[in-house]
Formats: sequence, C-alpha cells, structure tokens
Amino acid sequence: MVMPAKARRAGPTVLVTGFEPFGGERINPSRQAVQALHDSRIAGHRVIGAELPTVFGTSLQALRALLRQHRPTLVLCVGQAGGRGALSLERVAINVDDARIPDNAGAQPVDCAVVEGGPAGYFSTLPIKAMRQALLDAGINAEVSQTAGTFVCNHVFYGLMHELTHPEWRGVRGGFIHVPWLPQQGQPSMRLDEMVEGLKLAIEVALRTETDLPLQAGAIS
Repeated sequence: MVMPAKARRAGPTVLVTGFEPFGGERINPSRQAVQALHDSRIAGHRVIGAELPTVFGTSLQALRALLRQHRPTLVLCVGQAGGRGALSLERVAINVDDARIPDNAGAQPVDCAVVEGGPAGYFSTLPIKAMRQALLDAGINAEVSQTAGTFVCNHVFYGLMHELTHPEWRGVRGGFIHVPWLPQQGQPSMRLDEMVEGLKLAIEVALRTETDLPLQAGAIS
C-alpha cells in the first residue's frame, strides 16, 4: 500500500518500505517512519513510501508490484528490530525463512528457502559504512548489522536483492535498515523524529556515494 500523495511530481524516485504491526503489537515504527518520509525530496529524488504486509510471500509480491509501478533508482526496506538501540544497516540477507512466531497470516515456516535454488546470501548494494559514518557524525546511533534475522524482514531483504539481480533492474541498488522500538514500546528505543532524520540522511548518503568507505564495522560474535 502506497501512502497517499500530496502531489505527483516527475523525476527519479527512491522506494522506501515499512511493515504493518506484527506479533500482537499495535504500532510498527518502520511504518510510521516511512509515512513521514513519503513524498519528500532527497538529493533530487522523490521518496515513495509504502507499507508491506508482515506476511511471507505476500510481502514480496507487493514489493515486486511497487518496483514495477515506480521504477526507483534506489530501494530501502525498513523493519522493526525490538531490542536494538541503533539504526541497524544490514549487511547480508540469507536464503532461509525460519519463523520464531507466526506472520500476520498465521504462517510459520521452518528452514524454508526464500527463493528455491537461490544463492545462500546476498549483500546489500548500499554504501552501509559511509551511511553509518554519516549517521554517527550527526549524533544518531547507528551500526552495521551482520544479521537481518530469519523472519519477514530478512525474507523481504533477500527477495529484494534477488529481484535486483534481474537485467530489468540493472543499476538499481537496494538494502535494508532495522529501526529500534519507539519509546512507548520499550527499551532500548529511538524517537520517531530521530529515526526519520536518520533514514533521510542514510538515503542521501546512499544516493551520493557510489563506492563505500573502507571502514571497520565488523563483529567478533
């Protein structure tokens, strides 16, 4: 579902997606942040904000439809990661669905492939280390994450990167950012306005940076 537009303007676009609430929660900060970004302008690009269902399979169908409708130059999918205290720039998506809880349609796949016969994983094609450095310089807590989980967020991330390997999408870059809870959901958390500013900055850096920075951002465990 695409957020209502204020006015349609021509030009290059960035597609940013969030998710509906899941797991019995009433809010999802990824949806609220994407709503705030919708129809804004970043580095000469119009931002298209859209909501994906938190459902295996259906979420990817919706994402593919959005890609074909809007023909973006860059795609950023955003999801909630309760328990994290920073904007998590995801490095890699893996080809497995292994759901600890059911999705919003009641499905709970275990050890299933996102794409049958697909590679084990895909790396983000966004400059995640440059994005992280810009966020830290701006006083926004950020990290490079080595796992996007095995729920619908990873499902969408992997499906996006697989889709972007097709010749139709040559030159289109994509990736995934997890956002923390909002303060009313629990701790650690991040305010919505800070989340939105962080996503804006991350998108701007991604649009302006072709080659990532050779900075340390790994993990020991």
